[in-house]
Amino acid sequence: MAAQTGKGPARTGLTARRGALGLLEAVLDRGELLSAAIDDADGPLAGLAPEDRARAQRLAIAVLRHLAPADAVLKPFLRKPPPPAARMILRLAVVELCLLDEAPHGVVDSAVALIGADPRTARLKGLANAVLRNAVEAGPEIWARQHAQRLPGWLRGRVQSAYGGRLTAVIETAHAAGAPLDLTARGDAATLADAVGGIVLPTGSVRLADPGRVSALPGYETGAFWVQDAAAAVPARLLAPQAGETVLDLCAAPGGKTLQLAAAGAAVTALDLSETRLARLHQNLTRTGLTATVVAADALDWAGGPFEAVLLDAPCSATGTIRRHPDLPFVKSAADLKPLVALQAALIDRALGLLAPGGRLVFCTCSLLPEEGEAQIRAALDRHPGLAVDLPDLAGPDLAGVEPEWAGPEGIRLRPDYWADRGGMDGFFMTRLRLPG
Repeated sequence: MAAQTGKGPARTGLTARRGALGLLEAVLDRGELLSAAIDDADGPLAGLAPEDRARAQRLAIAVLRHLAPADAVLKPFLRKPPPPAARMILRLAVVELCLLDEAPHGVVDSAVALIGADPRTARLKGLANAVLRNAVEAGPEIWARQHAQRLPGWLRGRVQSAYGGRLTAVIETAHAAGAPLDLTARGDAATLADAVGGIVLPTGSVRLADPGRVSALPGYETGAFWVQDAAAAVPARLLAPQAGETVLDLCAAPGGKTLQLAAAGAAVTALDLSETRLARLHQNLTRTGLTATVVAADALDWAGGPFEAVLLDAPCSATGTIRRHPDLPFVKSAADLKPLVALQAALIDRALGLLAPGGRLVFCTCSLLPEEGEAQIRAALDRHPGLAVDLPDLAGPDLAGVEPEWAGPEGIRLRPDYWADRGGMDGFFMTRLRLPG
């Protein structure tokens, strides 16, 4: 629907497009996380109507996933790179034309209007019109020849070292495809799937290809579900909490795993450093009617326990979530990795200290990188004599749907290219460790 701007007739989506360009500038020029730019009360989406906010987000995400193909379409029609502001408008227009299949006339006219309205680029209106007219004719064919956007060099090298060149390209294709919406049901998954028009995945999550507004889905107000990627729902199942068992969810926000543990009947303590992020957990506990003791504290300093089980979803590079968060390759760097790996090791040691004898720890990260997964566990086993990897039978009910080939000596490795025919999953590493009794 066209956005209303001031008095007079509706404009052809200029408000949403301006919002998208503001989001792209925040990510690509200022290195901000897309989520931070979206939530900024004074940011690019300030004052936009809900439909314009939603469209701006969709457009920005699409461009971030496909910057390289968009540049490939533009290259034959540009003798030299235009100024950054004009280039971004052209990229947005190409993505709308070649990926989103928007009406060419509206896309070209809007792009020319946006370039003309900016004093930095107004002199390029004629160039933009000519370039995009060419892109309307030849762009789709050029676009179809492009490979999925590559990961940045610092990350691609590490992923290639872990999985090889062929699988790296397959993972990049999964990133470009994006992600559907997954829900975890509080009750029966099949009943929820029927209600919301989704499918039940082998691991029990409910997946929707085109969900619309989450809060409008049947069962939202009554707490019948919460949003949680299918991969992110597996670690709590790996922990296998029992009714009445004392369980600590360490680094708990935004709280999907806390809800799983509480729904299983465990006596849950949810701890996180961020009170702001815990606010969402409080809201979901209220909405679902589940209970947990919520603590805002630094896990490395907090004194508590002992617990029968601990779930540690440690801070990490989040490289397993690029299909859902395409801004990450543009705002993260290799320099971020070393301190995260050190923090993860410290949190593992702290979590083990909060366990009762014979207790179990599930460690997980939403990362593709072995240094945040398999290598981290090998180092922990060396530091703690008697600690052991304790993976359950993958054929058992706790891990139904987890394929045997996803498991290795250190734990379970999930990748974005798994379930490609169903829409993929986030990249995750997880394992279960047990202290001696």
